[in-house]
Amino acid sequence: MTADPELEATVMPRVGLLVIAREWGRIGITGFGGPPAHIALLRKLCIQRNQWLSATEFEDGVAATSLLPGPASTQLAIYCAWRLAGPLGAIVGGACFIVPGLIIILALSVLFLATSPPDWVTGAAAGAGAAVPAVALSAAIGLAPASWRRTNPARSEPAADDPRRRPVTGAAVRWLAYVVAGGVAANLAGQYLVAVLLGCGVCEWLAIGRPGAGRAAADRAPAGRQGVGRDGAGFGRGALLVPLAAKAVTAGVLGSLVWVAIKVGALSFGGGFVIIPLMQHDAVHTYHWMTTAQFLSAVALGQVTPGPVVQTVAVVGYAAAGVAGGLLAAAVAFVPSFVFVLAGGPHFDRFRRSPAAQAFLAGSGPAAIGAIAGAAVTLGFGLTQLWQAAVLAGAIGWLVVLRRGVVSAILAAAGIGVIIALAGPG
Repeated sequence: MTADPELEATVMPRVGLLVIAREWGRIGITGFGGPPAHIALLRKLCIQRNQWLSATEFEDGVAATSLLPGPASTQLAIYCAWRLAGPLGAIVGGACFIVPGLIIILALSVLFLATSPPDWVTGAAAGAGAAVPAVALSAAIGLAPASWRRTNPARSEPAADDPRRRPVTGAAVRWLAYVVAGGVAANLAGQYLVAVLLGCGVCEWLAIGRPGAGRAAADRAPAGRQGVGRDGAGFGRGALLVPLAAKAVTAGVLGSLVWVAIKVGALSFGGGFVIIPLMQHDAVHTYHWMTTAQFLSAVALGQVTPGPVVQTVAVVGYAAAGVAGGLLAAAVAFVPSFVFVLAGGPHFDRFRRSPAAQAFLAGSGPAAIGAIAGAAVTLGFGLTQLWQAAVLAGAIGWLVVLRRGVVSAILAAAGIGVIIALAGPG
């Protein structure tokens, strides 16, 4: 199957580059709240306010970018700019979406990671960091229903013969196994967490694609089973190469930093929150660039600053090698998103309908959810003061029980930390 001719025909410079820069820059400055907020702002801009894209075009972009590794909302921003102004528009729009938050988070890194920060900064960091495990837990809970429905569509509806009883399927058992594997790997696998995520994707592809199991899907797939086989083999080779790549490029600080950023931007499936367990072990335990408290502050900064949550990698880069390290880490983490969209954009429609891609995500997705939940546990044990435990409990109530906003939770936690720090010893 070739690329959708209608898609190719509509990829033309229809919106000026100055407009792209202005509008995407505005989202990069005001886009607090992570991926859901970014998607809502892009939908309002491109569909509701200007009618630049149809609702179908936009939702197809959301679906396609959700199947890619790396930061999905960043890729969606690049994709929308590409649809409106071609490759140059994609570069301009993506840069304007990323750079404002990058500047802000690097400036805050200088303040929060200083050798002897003021007491109020230390208190704000401790308070905001105490809320981070709740953010991770909330993210895992929020991602779980959609992943469950993707893997277990039959169990999303009541059984016809008895609405109260739904048989346990192999897909349901595998989904739970992937979640557990991701949670365990987040705490024990260290830098090889990526291999576990990829391995779960391959396992699900093999389970669905084994002889006789996916015949109906194969009959519907335009490229036939041969295409799926090539994709699956590629996933498998990628999983096997991950440990080798890790050993090959960790000889120095910059090489290690590049490898961490590559995992964040090109090998992490499941959205921006997957970076938490991916970076935690490397930054704190493997390379000792940060303490656990500093890493909690880094994640908090990634949540309260505008733009992509993946900006957190810039804080890790700053801790490793100063401002140059922060810029390098951000560049390495975000470049794959531009490559994926510019090279794959004309084929997104076929990719979105690929049984191999859907099967892979059905395995790697729940593993990523388990990894996020596992990271919440590890980060929670990193809290050192009793009042932080109280802040964490309050944040869980705010985010998980009441389902309120992440930014408000972290800012409130930071405020509590400032008050406690200025009032006296914790």
